[in-house]
Amino acid sequence: MTSTVKNVLVVALHAMVPLALYFTYPWISEYHQNNLGRILILAIYASGYNLLLGYTGLLSLGHALYLAAGLYGAGLATTVLGFGTLGAFLIGVLSATLLASLVGALALRTTGVAFMIVTLMFSQAGYLTILYFNRITRGDEGFVVPRGDSIGGLPADIGNADTRFIIALILFAVCTALALLLVQSNVGRVWRALADNEERVELLGYSPTHYKFLAFVLSGLMAGVAGAAYALMFAYVGASFATIQYSIFALLWVLVGGAGVVLGPLLGTGIMFYLVDYISELTSAWLMFVGIALIILVMVAPRGVLGTLRHKLDWHWLP
Repeated sequence: MTSTVKNVLVVALHAMVPLALYFTYPWISEYHQNNLGRILILAIYASGYNLLLGYTGLLSLGHALYLAAGLYGAGLATTVLGFGTLGAFLIGVLSATLLASLVGALALRTTGVAFMIVTLMFSQAGYLTILYFNRITRGDEGFVVPRGDSIGGLPADIGNADTRFIIALILFAVCTALALLLVQSNVGRVWRALADNEERVELLGYSPTHYKFLAFVLSGLMAGVAGAAYALMFAYVGASFATIQYSIFALLWVLVGGAGVVLGPLLGTGIMFYLVDYISELTSAWLMFVGIALIILVMVAPRGVLGTLRHKLDWHWLP
């Protein structure tokens, strides 16, 4: 099979996932329809984290900072500054991207455990800032974001579940296409090489810092897309999205689905979303059971679900 045919098949496979979700949507209950919209948005957040961890090998413990930047950027732009839906969304994405650029420029001066600690410290600083400016952010209580009735001048009832799903699906498809384009390009090859051997990459004439910074900023941008979309589509912004829990969630979603696999974050987000949803109805100690499930998964599929399938079935064409 030639590389051209492989590339066409890979693109077709990834395009089929949004199409399958689109045609499946009308046949599931309203409860699962609402869940599917949330899963798609959160999968965008996980996909951005996958660029950082799965391909570049950088473990960040503070990625909730950029999700929260997107949330509050869009939410405050709507409630305080009076921006429309599209303008607020762009402000949310820009806020997360700029913050990721600033933190990345500082955090990437460190490596290994120090990098993890620095990203965690910035994230906690962001969370405490949200709590400090409680009069504006409403802290843990959060605030409701009024839903607009148009996007860029075009009528759109974002309060409608069907509309939310279509928007979430479009955003997910665009972000997945971007991730696929990146990992199949020379940039993606350098990222994977960095994860394997940074010194060798530098000897080949590439700047590790430059490529790691690019991955960090793009990852923050996608987190901002998810945060801004969540605030505007589900009409809520709260400090809980800035806690370390959501940084850990991104890590878990990627590891469960398969780090270094483009579609891994979607599968991991879906599995973990329903696992938490189901267990939390049975017991308040749901985190313990989620931990047990993760231990079992690591033992059975150490590379994540799709990562293990790719390894066991020799699907090396799957990016």
